[in-house]
Amino acid sequence: NKYRQMNDDALDGGRDRNTTRKYVFACSVFASLNSVLLGYDVGVMSGAILFIRQDLKITEVQLEILVGILSVVSLLGSLLGGRTSDAIGRKWTMAFAAMVFQAGAAVMTLAPSFQVLMIGRILAGIGIGFGVMIAPVYIAEISPTVARGSLTSFPEIFINFGILLGYVSNYAFSGLPPHTSWRIMLAVGILPSVFIGFALCIIPESPRWLVMKNRIDEARQVLLKTNESADEVEDRLAEIKLAAGDSSSEAKSVWRNILRPSPSLGRMLITGLGIQCFQQITGIDATVYYSPEILKSAGISDESKLLAATVAVGVTKTAFILVAIVLIDRVGRKPLLYVSTIGITVSLFCLGATLSFCHGRTKIAVSILAICANVAFFSVGIGPICWVLTSEIFPLRVRAQASALGAVGNRVCSGLVAMSFLSVANGITFGGTFFLFSAFSAASVIFVGKFVPETKGKSLEQIEAMFQGEIQLGDAELFVEKQ
Repeated sequence: NKYRQMNDDALDGGRDRNTTRKYVFACSVFASLNSVLLGYDVGVMSGAILFIRQDLKITEVQLEILVGILSVVSLLGSLLGGRTSDAIGRKWTMAFAAMVFQAGAAVMTLAPSFQVLMIGRILAGIGIGFGVMIAPVYIAEISPTVARGSLTSFPEIFINFGILLGYVSNYAFSGLPPHTSWRIMLAVGILPSVFIGFALCIIPESPRWLVMKNRIDEARQVLLKTNESADEVEDRLAEIKLAAGDSSSEAKSVWRNILRPSPSLGRMLITGLGIQCFQQITGIDATVYYSPEILKSAGISDESKLLAATVAVGVTKTAFILVAIVLIDRVGRKPLLYVSTIGITVSLFCLGATLSFCHGRTKIAVSILAICANVAFFSVGIGPICWVLTSEIFPLRVRAQASALGAVGNRVCSGLVAMSFLSVANGITFGGTFFLFSAFSAASVIFVGKFVPETKGKSLEQIEAMFQGEIQLGDAELFVEKQ
């Protein structure tokens, strides 16, 4: 399309395309730093709960609540995040998210009891709720069209990197006394705040938010830094102003639009909310949070070996997210979603069968392989792509709030899975639980085929037109090729 056809050698005010790409890349990296906090918390809690249980003498039900409450409470942050980001901007919403999470992490580190630990966990969850919804929105709004898919996947990369760091932290501090080890594990999560503070001095505000606030000249300056020519900047600015004009002409409030949607917005909400919920009900958080418990049921009893095996899971999850980054703007969203959801279905079924019918070393080896395959297929598709889709399919006037609603669905499903996994596994066994997750994953394959369009290569404004019927959903892929 017109953005893809720019002359590779074009210069604009001494700026070449490499300089522009480096700037956008840096902005995307810095905007994604909050995701390290979420990933680290998920990864580190998988090992920390082993020592928290010993130190604070908590029950299994309390353990489930401790793990799952973060996801449930984070929906408050996500609900508030949409309106907050429209009021103070995408950039400062990310700053607020980091501050709230750090306060929660500090409280958890110093917690003398289960009750105080829960207070810290609730604060951390609210901060995470803000962070997970705003980072993809910001990156989608600042990215060039041809690289938007890859760049919007960055938060998922950093979540995976944070999970890996959490697993490594578990292994590194597992030799300390139980009273000390889990506190140090949680305290390490405070360190990324230094980098987030530095990031806020570097990244600009979203140009689309600036246009919404009628700060046109500032938006133009940001677009000049993130696009490769002045002509492209003016094209993008005109599209954004048109979308913002449509939003200002709406008589109804944003939430009234969402709660009583038009047919096109209804299709967007089904796609966005559905893909977010399916990302979690296939059990990825149960696999990550409770991987030591799952492997213990497979036959590994030594704690150091359990934590070492989880490191292997973390390395696999992080490595395959890089595959998604390379392929998402080349292959497209939908083909990767098919590979991902089908692969997850098979992996979960194999894990369920192994835990139910195998014994000895075979059970341990195949269980580890099945878990690694599950997180690999998750990372190569539905993990990052669900955030990409929800950040790009909604129109400007409702983008922040609708994305927040998608994040709420994601966090609610995550919390329900995390808070019920051990109880369900006690009732129908670990193997039976993974058979159930496999059935949910099979349903996600059908959902992708019926409701998810291909958005590769389109501007955000073109995607809105596609859902409005100006471009037929079934003709989306052909449209991209013709352009």
